[in-house]
Amino acid sequence: MKKVISIGEALIDFIPNQKGCELKHVTGFERVVGGAPANVSAVVAKLGGKSNFISKLGEDAFGDHIIEILKDANVNTDYILRTDKANTGLAFVSLKEDGNRDFSFYRNPSSDMLLEESELKQEWFEDCYCLHFCSVDLIECPMKNTHKKAIEYALQNKSIISFDPNVRLPLWDSEESCREAILEFLPLAHIVKISDEELEFITGYNNIDEAKTVLFNGNVKMILFTKGKDGAEIHTKDRIIEIPGHVVDVADTTGAGDSFIGSFLFRILQDIIDVNELDSISDETLKEYLLFSNYYAANSTTKKGAIGSYATLDEIKEYINKLV
Repeated sequence: MKKVISIGEALIDFIPNQKGCELKHVTGFERVVGGAPANVSAVVAKLGGKSNFISKLGEDAFGDHIIEILKDANVNTDYILRTDKANTGLAFVSLKEDGNRDFSFYRNPSSDMLLEESELKQEWFEDCYCLHFCSVDLIECPMKNTHKKAIEYALQNKSIISFDPNVRLPLWDSEESCREAILEFLPLAHIVKISDEELEFITGYNNIDEAKTVLFNGNVKMILFTKGKDGAEIHTKDRIIEIPGHVVDVADTTGAGDSFIGSFLFRILQDIIDVNELDSISDETLKEYLLFSNYYAANSTTKKGAIGSYATLDEIKEYINKLV
């Protein structure tokens, strides 16, 4: 089996011990490993896929903990470098009553931002099925150019490129700089995952049909459009596949979007879908993928944290069988 590689930030999320409380009033937190690309790596690995993560962590206890948790999830951590020039990133989170979050980040800079393109090795990508990335590390730092080099290496090996913008505005100097970076990298991807909350910010349109005029740009073949409790859709240039939502008692939405795209990438890896076949997968198969990922993401929100909430393949099959 080829591998899915994710590149970007890994950090520590401090999840509050109470809901419906502003961050300044939270009195206690639980430490969990986070960072969207790291979460995606963990999902693929926990489901049984071959998964590698590229990043740089601080020479600190938090970096040690992240590597331990990723290894426990069966993620290959050989491509994680360490540095004493910056600490591992931290994020403090407050949870609203509905499980959605507000963030306060401590990364000025954090270690992941310092990964240089010269530190990548081309041979890492020789058996790369898919390269996945997000937008947090596309700010003006060495890691931005490292993403470009990683995409270049992956494309040379005919890998699928997957992009989840995963907008986190508190990390950017301005909304415009965030939008510009996303639109710069979007045409390099074959698969773009975008949520209903991000659609208008990125594209200028609040309607997915209009937004597709912006999203289908460059290499883009497939849009995964997630709508939370209202379900999800797959858009190719000439088709739309949609499914209804799956309502659960939400404990924490942290990492839910990552679990959706991670489980989707696992399914196309499992079926060895070639990059040139992405826009010709049958409607029936696309619906099956959508349902699987939607159930997987919904299940992840019933527990706190991200990686610790992700199910194995046997666990998610058992969960789905109880529903259907």
